[in-house]
Amino acid sequence: MITTPLIRRSLPIAPVAMTYPRLPILLLSLVILLVSCEKEEPIPLREPVPGGTTDRVYDYAATADSMQEATRTTYLGGDGTYVISNQGTTQFGNYWPNAHALHTLVDGYERTGDPAYLPRMIALLRGIKVQNGGTYSNVFNDDMLWLGNSSMRAYNATGNTEYLEVAEFLWQDVLGSYSEVFGGGITWKKDTPRMKNAVSNGPAIVLAMRLYEVNQDTTYLDWAKRLYDWQRANLLDPDTGEVWDNIYEEDGEVKIKKEWVFTYNMGTWIGAGLRLYNATGSESYLNDALRTARRTTVSPQLTTEGLLRDEGQGDGGLFKGILVRYLTDLILSPDIRDDDRDALVRFMRFNGETLHDQGIRRPDMIVGPDWRTQPDEVTDLTTQLSGLMLIEAMAKLAAAGLLG
Repeated sequence: MITTPLIRRSLPIAPVAMTYPRLPILLLSLVILLVSCEKEEPIPLREPVPGGTTDRVYDYAATADSMQEATRTTYLGGDGTYVISNQGTTQFGNYWPNAHALHTLVDGYERTGDPAYLPRMIALLRGIKVQNGGTYSNVFNDDMLWLGNSSMRAYNATGNTEYLEVAEFLWQDVLGSYSEVFGGGITWKKDTPRMKNAVSNGPAIVLAMRLYEVNQDTTYLDWAKRLYDWQRANLLDPDTGEVWDNIYEEDGEVKIKKEWVFTYNMGTWIGAGLRLYNATGSESYLNDALRTARRTTVSPQLTTEGLLRDEGQGDGGLFKGILVRYLTDLILSPDIRDDDRDALVRFMRFNGETLHDQGIRRPDMIVGPDWRTQPDEVTDLTTQLSGLMLIEAMAKLAAAGLLG
């Protein structure tokens, strides 16, 4: 098992010792061959999923209901206004995981229409402010961007303008960290003027586009385009579509962390390109999103035999769920080709069935960081949220008739 510390809180120190098993030589050769092609195809998946059959019918909506209830009862804070960091504690689960917990509540509400989700959503939003010292402002720009995006989803789902007001406040707060250092971009933190990360720019593009979609203020669209162009020029591998983690200055030298490629950065880049395509009709944005999505399914840094890799617990536990969210949005786009959609659905289906059959510990419905293995230890909130996000995504794909 890989142990991942709170890596976002300790950059630029290396986040985790990559001790993944080496791919078999033949598989590695296949990966190299595929990457060299103009259009990448997914690594062949192991089929059938051990313990299951390819024609099995899965009720992902029912599983999502069970996981929503399990997550609520296991991780809800004592006063019901926030979620805790892991099982057996009363500690606030940090700003950004709580922001993603709001995402999962919106998932449940959109899928079911159950009004019971509504008071939980608003209580969580307000609880984050209380636990953050009475303000939504935070030194971590990405924390605020995660909450801004989940707040916009909550606003779109409910029409409650409190969510929109929070998102607009957060956008303006984050925008204060834009500078021309390295030619543009938003800093990772307010106090890291010479470090700019994918995690503080990809979600900013998505948030700007969500705000633009609501009010049609072209200022948001202009910012999204500017940030997108900057990230594409500085934090995107032009050959593969992989998203590099950050650009920083050390001892007067500008460096890029090209060796750090994480699922959540791939996900927000996919989401950014898709939303800009939807707004502008420019196919270059959609092509960028598709290239990164295809690469995600073959990159040995992100997958093992077609399964998204174990990125540990702590912050890393949430990374896969964020990717899944934006990958699902891409799959549901009516403008991608059928062969791309089929390949991405196949990738998602393999991950979803593997988690469903092997990675959920029943009856408590808790998951670990390795989706092919049941957890045998305390599960962090971040890790549980990723599993819930995958099951909710599978329920969405099933409702769209994409799982057969």
